[in-house]
Amino acid sequence: MTNLVTYSDARKKFIDGAIDFTAGSLGGVAHVYIGQPLDTVKVKLQTFPSLYSGPWNCFKRTLQVEGVRHGLYAGTVPALIANVAENSVLFAAYGGCQKLVAFATRTPKVENLSVMGNAFAGFLAAFFSSFTLCPTELIKVQLQAARELALTSPESAQANATSRLNAYSLTRKIIQQYGLRGMFRGLGSTIAREMPGYFVFFGGYEATRTVLAPPGGTKEDCGPLATMAAGAVGGVSLWLVIFPADLVKSRIQVNSLEGTFVSNVMVVVRNEGVLALYNGLTPTLVRTVPATAVLFLTYENTKRFLLYAFNS
Repeated sequence: MTNLVTYSDARKKFIDGAIDFTAGSLGGVAHVYIGQPLDTVKVKLQTFPSLYSGPWNCFKRTLQVEGVRHGLYAGTVPALIANVAENSVLFAAYGGCQKLVAFATRTPKVENLSVMGNAFAGFLAAFFSSFTLCPTELIKVQLQAARELALTSPESAQANATSRLNAYSLTRKIIQQYGLRGMFRGLGSTIAREMPGYFVFFGGYEATRTVLAPPGGTKEDCGPLATMAAGAVGGVSLWLVIFPADLVKSRIQVNSLEGTFVSNVMVVVRNEGVLALYNGLTPTLVRTVPATAVLFLTYENTKRFLLYAFNS
């Protein structure tokens, strides 16, 4: 009997993890295709703000000079890999961390966790997803800002060579030059960005779902519109908190900056002022509302469908 219970529990944990992983992956795909053009604008404004007068100017010039595929959707392949890797690991780890927090706080069911409990679970889960996100996002941002890097360093053969590379070639080049460690440039700033970011991300999401739950129901009974609204709140909350860390991470990864995360923050503030830490925030927030709304809608519906399929 004990062996049967143990096997049953292990099987349930495996299925729950696989469902979270799959739902997070599909949510990541939807997130990329909706948000990639404005993410490209964000990266360009973060790393080379002096080249553009604002988000619209950056969007228009990128479209005119580089087009849709090689401009606005530059870095889509690594972005897909990054988002699928991040969201699959993030949501799988989130489910596991929810169980851990529920156990630590003696909460009988994960569904009964408080908003703070869910937020802390997201905080812990983001540590694990950072290790999958950092190398793929390194490739993404370098491809997105390749033309600007070549323009600002015309004498640099490396900059011009980077502008002609694809995701595979750029990955191979970085590993040849710096070893596997080179793929994790900006890991410290990625962790500094992700952990507090996902604290407010999942906290904002779960809090909004609780508020928008139908009368007499729970947050699990929220419909598509409420789920999308909660996702949008979570996404906006995340970016308002993490944007300075994201800007520094992008500059470290694109410009191969030396020094620590904190020292690079101080360099930006000293040379450009505090507001420079928010270059590119507007297109990020415009992108985040629909992209994160669809991310959570896809995640919740996929999870519901798969749970029904496995339990029927």
